[in-house]
Amino acid sequence: MKIAVLGCLLAVSALSMAQEKGQSPIPPKAWIDPTKVEDEDFAIQGEYAGEYEGKKLGLQIWAKGDGKFEAVGYHGGLPGTGWDEDTDTVVRIQGEWNENKKTVFFESEHIRATVDGKVAQVMNEKQERVFQLGRKHRNSPTLGAKPPQGATVLFDGKEQNHFPNSKVTEDGLLEQGATSSDKFGDCTLHVEFMLSYMPTARGQGRSNSGVYLQGRYEVQVLDSFALEGKSNECGGIYSIHEPRINMCFPPLTWQTYDIDFTAAKYDADGKKTANATITVKHNGVLVHEHADIPETTRAAPVKEENSPGPLYLQNHGNPVRYRNIWLVKR
Repeated sequence: MKIAVLGCLLAVSALSMAQEKGQSPIPPKAWIDPTKVEDEDFAIQGEYAGEYEGKKLGLQIWAKGDGKFEAVGYHGGLPGTGWDEDTDTVVRIQGEWNENKKTVFFESEHIRATVDGKVAQVMNEKQERVFQLGRKHRNSPTLGAKPPQGATVLFDGKEQNHFPNSKVTEDGLLEQGATSSDKFGDCTLHVEFMLSYMPTARGQGRSNSGVYLQGRYEVQVLDSFALEGKSNECGGIYSIHEPRINMCFPPLTWQTYDIDFTAAKYDADGKKTANATITVKHNGVLVHEHADIPETTRAAPVKEENSPGPLYLQNHGNPVRYRNIWLVKR
């Protein structure tokens, strides 16, 4: 405990000294390529699932940095595959590496578990194994969805890139901070994105970006894996609507947004007569249904008015990657 406190004090002192000298603090480390992660905690983070006494159980473990973790347990299965968000609560347990650095140990008043990255062993007070959960890797059912006939392909990593002055990686992925040349009103949109792994970052500094419909209304992009699912977290209509369920996958996993968007309506005098509405599926699971958006969301680059607008992929200073972006105008 004393060592941890000393470490915090040293970190605060270093930050203060940097600020006094006019230096910028060192930003949290961010990995955007899963094959190049240099952090042993990454092997533990992820989803686990199984059964106990005929009942499905799900477990999500997120890395907090410096060998610390939080495990989140779900009765009924993982979010989107059995867990009932309306009736079931979750169990949150803190953990850290054992001294042998081979497993991570989690302990609460009634639960003890060890995790090695492949299985989670749940034990009783006598350290006897009660059951285990195996690691799961989920893919969105709409991952790789092909644009239907008549769709406008905004970005495919090969021939189509309707984001002028955008940055594209050598392997054909679109970087954050891009605005489409195409403008639109009512539409159906498909976007695939990958969050960076930033274990020591927190809150809005944890792989932050955003998908702005018409450059006005943001569906948040953020590493919110295993968090509570707030309006400023992944899947949220930023600061307006929380997602019905937190469907954020672990960072460095490809994820999808499938969005039906209806633009705000105006009369002949330019007065708004109906708010914009949005239906969102995150990784194939409905998180918003005909949600009303009364105004532009925070940091929107385009003001609300009676005109079409572009697709804007926000640059919030964190690396995020996009691919397979297309829309169908209605």
